[in-house]
Amino acid sequence: MNFEGFEWDNGNKEKNLIKHDVTRDEVEEVFYNKVKYRRANNSRYHLFGQTAAGRCLFVVFEFKSTLVRVISARDMTQKERRYYDQK
Repeated sequence: MNFEGFEWDNGNKEKNLIKHDVTRDEVEEVFYNKVKYRRANNSRYHLFGQTAAGRCLFVVFEFKSTLVRVISARDMTQKERRYYDQK
């Protein structure tokens, strides 16, 4: 996955911390570790990844040119974790 950085705005900066206790740093970190991702619809993707501390996150995002815009991030469900762990 090729991208140059992240786009954060007032709508998505703090939402994931408040709703799901996931920090911006954790979200960005998973993009640089082992990830699986798949297209969810025409513009959005689902990403499954782990932080360096081992926290497994599910992230919904879209590309804005060469930037990643995070829509939502939360801990993976058990089903999502099984999908992520599959080879």
